[in-house]
Amino acid sequence: MNALFSEGTIKMAKGKNVLTTGDVAKICNVAPRTVSKWFDSGQLKGYRIPGSKDRRIPLNELLRFMKQNNMPLPNLPAGRMRVVIVDNNGYAIDGLAESLKAKSDFEVRVVKTSFETGTVIQKFAPHVLLVNLLSKDIDASEICKNIRADEELKSIKIIALANHLTPGEATALLQKGFDGYVSQPNDASEVIRKIEETAATA
Repeated sequence: MNALFSEGTIKMAKGKNVLTTGDVAKICNVAPRTVSKWFDSGQLKGYRIPGSKDRRIPLNELLRFMKQNNMPLPNLPAGRMRVVIVDNNGYAIDGLAESLKAKSDFEVRVVKTSFETGTVIQKFAPHVLLVNLLSKDIDASEICKNIRADEELKSIKIIALANHLTPGEATALLQKGFDGYVSQPNDASEVIRKIEETAATA
């Protein structure tokens, strides 16, 4: 287990963002073996816990599956989009945070260090992480690497905030594991668009 995220982090993220076959069975009102068949046939995507037969399904994948099959969604643990902004540039990022909070369907936290990022992920279980690449003393690549190395956290979407990226820099970010980037982080509407676009992908 990497040093950035404790066992509590994993449990919290799993509880809110990743579901067991039993959880899915209750939500869809079917038998667990039916969920297993959906999983094994590739209709419902997810992953197995290493060393066991236990399956895990990201919440956003279940949403996609249910919508695709016209299944009712009343029992899903839906709620506001939880977003964490990792940045220590002060005033500028405070403005972005306030713009996101102004939307009724966003819940936002701002953190200023890599250590604080791990702590907040443990308590807040975000759907999306916004990381300012220009923040001092914050290793965005390391944060992304640690999240991508942990199966239980893989449903978290990571978006880089940076100014005037070259095509090569943008490609490199995606290769490192980022789900997307925003080249104009001061444009709140563009950030919101990217969050919604990225969160909608499985």
